[in-house]
Amino acid sequence: MCWFCFPKCCFFPYSSNFLNFPFQVISSKTAPETPTIDQAYSKISNSITVEWTTVPGATSYLLTAEDGDTVIETTVASSPGTVTGLKAATLYQITIRSIGASGQSDASSPKLAKTVLAAPILEVGSPSPDSILVRWDAVYMAIGFSVSVMRANGLGRIWKENTTNTSLTFSSLDAGTLYTIKAYAWNANGIPGDDSTCNQRTSPRAPANIQVVFDSGALKASVSWTPTEGAFNYTVMASSDSSQRSCSTALSSCSLGSLQCGTEYLISVSASNDAGSSRSSSAVTLKTVACAPGRVTIQEDPPGHLSVAWSNVELGDYYVAFVKSDDGLEVHCNTSLPQCTFLSECGFTYFISVFAYNKAGQSPLGDVFNYTTAPCCPNDISWVLVSSDRVEIAWSPVRGAELYETKAIAGYSVVECNDPAPACTLSALDCDTKYNITVYSFSEVRGSNLSCSSHYITTAPCSPEIKNISKDAFSTINVHWRSTNEGATYTVTAQGQKGLFRCSSAGETCMIGGLPCGSVFSVTAVAETQAGKSLPSYSVPLETEPCCPAGLTAAQVSQSLINVSWTVGTAAQTYVAVLESHIGQSKCHTHQNHCLLGCVACGINYTVALKAISPTGLTADCAHRSYSSSACCPLGVKLYRLGPNGIRIYWQASRGSANYSTDLYGSKGIFTCAPSAGLSFCDVTDIPCGDVYTVMVSPVTETGLKLTFCPKKIYSVTCSGSTLGMVIYRGKRNETVGPR
Repeated sequence: MCWFCFPKCCFFPYSSNFLNFPFQVISSKTAPETPTIDQAYSKISNSITVEWTTVPGATSYLLTAEDGDTVIETTVASSPGTVTGLKAATLYQITIRSIGASGQSDASSPKLAKTVLAAPILEVGSPSPDSILVRWDAVYMAIGFSVSVMRANGLGRIWKENTTNTSLTFSSLDAGTLYTIKAYAWNANGIPGDDSTCNQRTSPRAPANIQVVFDSGALKASVSWTPTEGAFNYTVMASSDSSQRSCSTALSSCSLGSLQCGTEYLISVSASNDAGSSRSSSAVTLKTVACAPGRVTIQEDPPGHLSVAWSNVELGDYYVAFVKSDDGLEVHCNTSLPQCTFLSECGFTYFISVFAYNKAGQSPLGDVFNYTTAPCCPNDISWVLVSSDRVEIAWSPVRGAELYETKAIAGYSVVECNDPAPACTLSALDCDTKYNITVYSFSEVRGSNLSCSSHYITTAPCSPEIKNISKDAFSTINVHWRSTNEGATYTVTAQGQKGLFRCSSAGETCMIGGLPCGSVFSVTAVAETQAGKSLPSYSVPLETEPCCPAGLTAAQVSQSLINVSWTVGTAAQTYVAVLESHIGQSKCHTHQNHCLLGCVACGINYTVALKAISPTGLTADCAHRSYSSSACCPLGVKLYRLGPNGIRIYWQASRGSANYSTDLYGSKGIFTCAPSAGLSFCDVTDIPCGDVYTVMVSPVTETGLKLTFCPKKIYSVTCSGSTLGMVIYRGKRNETVGPR
């Protein structure tokens, strides 16, 4: 077995019989003496104070309080000492031990002491501005209570009351004043217990001298009063049959906002502090401004007069209606009736508001109504263009019009156009028709102004229809047309490169003369009335006959050919030349300005005729003239030698009388002779021999023109001796001609 030794004491090691093992503590010093309690008393309900005589060697003391159920110990340094944590009104046995360096003494002789009564737990309040009510619960072992009240600042009197009850009311106090309340209980021995102390303020009195100022524009009231003693806060209440408004403040005024119009309020003020609220002050009556009139109706009847009506409102003494036009002009009326009438103008928007008034002021602004009168009617309509199927009209813009509706009515026919511009073109109209035309102004708000006046206009006449054009022999045409117009005058125009030609008539035909030949014209007809001119009729082309050529000439080319020539005729494309006599006709058709006519008999009188033909086949009978063909060429031309230097030319004359001329062409000259009248030969003297001559005998016309188309013969004139020569024909055969 092992021992554990510590300073001052030793312990045996633990074993199962440790508790039964006898042991002792050996100390080298003696514990202090046991103290003696002088007195034990209670001044506070949860403690007992003990007084004793100190003992030498004691460093502290252990106080013990026992009530049979609990033991409470407290270590103190010196006398007196207090044991706390005790129960009120309870008898305790008190003992004390001294404690020194060597240990503690035995417990002293017990001393009995009883704790005093517990303090009552107070509940205080101020039921009125001049009273305080104190309440508490019953206290254990108490048979009575003492309660006192005094100002917290110590000034003034003290109210003290004893009672066996658990409540007490102190009256005749100052309102809004802070008081200190002290209360304790006592037991059967008259020993007082703990006391309770608390502060309580009396409630304030109701504020006086209530003043109310109403702001009609903001619908709020400013309420003021005389401050009352001891008030921490004030509450203003405005009550009506339908609503309540309130405000709170620590000052002497506050504002009530969002009041209702047309309402009578009772306004009272109460003060409050930590004790509670005062009674409300005497109520002050406030009548707010009337509400804005409702059910506003606006009518324009008759045009130019606006009637504004509204419903009566509570607290409204009279009404003012304001009407302001969109150009800034404003008028108003003041009335006690629920309606007013104003003058109005077309095309304006009027802004209308109605206010009710009473002593409190003007009602709030209600709905602002706008009423737009019908737009004004255009009154300066001008006709820009009137045609057979279209009318263009224009006018000045009018106030209030957003759109213009134009209608043209003729019987069951209605033509409309809608346009925001102050102009309209009515198309697809019937020609030569009277229309009732009205221009209505339109606005989206008010619609069309149906009071606008109408205007009558007749469209231009219908276009005539050219039925046919006839011609006569004197460059004159007759134009015939068809038309349904009434009272119209017609003008027919033939227009071409060579000029403009006209005729006029109130009927259905007219004549145009003097048209130049070889021209193409466009012929139209136009009808005209007071309403204007029709569109031209469809044009009808007109072609005059080609112009006849000038300078018709006929020239004999050969015995059987004649060349007929002429100048070019305007618009002529081809020509027909005809040569005609009692023995027959010769004709040619050519696009040139000349023509050869064959099979012409010599010595015959002919008639020459010419026709000019246009590309479309129009034919102009032109010049006629007489022409005599030349005499026939002589036959049997022979040459005979006349001596050494002479030659006789002989021929057989054609039928009829004719003059001839003979020409001999040789290298040594040209030799000519002409026969005497009625002879068929002529002589050439002094002609050189030994040469070849071309001999031609030609007929001579009445004008002396020598025709050169007769056959020519070639002869050789040789020299044979001095007196006799041979004339040899150099044609198909040679001939020798001797003297005759």
